[in-house]
Amino acid sequence: MRAIYKREMLSYFTSPIGYIFMAVFMAMSGIIFSIFTFLSNTTATATYFQLLLYIFIIVIPLLTMKLMSEERKLKTEQILLTSPVSISGIILAKFFAAFTMFAITFLASEVLHFAVLDKFAENINYAEVLGNIVGILLIGAAFIAIGLFISALTESQIIAAISTIAAILILICISMLANYIPNDFIAGTVRWFAILSRFTPFTVGIFDLASIVYYISLSVIFLFLSVRVYEKRRWS
Repeated sequence: MRAIYKREMLSYFTSPIGYIFMAVFMAMSGIIFSIFTFLSNTTATATYFQLLLYIFIIVIPLLTMKLMSEERKLKTEQILLTSPVSISGIILAKFFAAFTMFAITFLASEVLHFAVLDKFAENINYAEVLGNIVGILLIGAAFIAIGLFISALTESQIIAAISTIAAILILICISMLANYIPNDFIAGTVRWFAILSRFTPFTVGIFDLASIVYYISLSVIFLFLSVRVYEKRRWS
């Protein structure tokens, strides 16, 4: 598992994908942060972090589109499936590699942003900032697990990327959809599954246990589905 993890991490820096991901993420997050803090003359960060989720529609597929589909395209899938590492170990190694890349880039950008903001502003609510950061990391993990699952279904990286974009877009937009549903029960059910609705407590520094469990469960479910896809492929 460790060898696969190291190989995946190395692959992000021996191909353009890792550099493109870091450049796009840091550039877009920097622009949004500047607009909604410095130019808005405020230290409130809730809007910035909420808008940051929309960047995921573009950047998360960059990390996940090659995770499994590249193995099929390069015909190295059978080598993995016959290796001494379990399928769950393979899936987890690839997931943690993508999440590590995401987390390092995200945390580095936030350290840079708030180091600058701290020099020019006072009364920054760091409890709120920490809540947002934890929420973003949990959502990022869930989206990466979804992208990995989609990548396991196809050998085309383009199809994997487009499908992941669509899946993340739908999950983000579910909250908006609930506002147009006249039935309160159905609307409430939709909000229960909505990524943005569950992120709201984190934006004010509240670590909502139900939301944490929801995001972790979403990650686990799609990792499990990825394992099942490859277990079926191993024996087919």
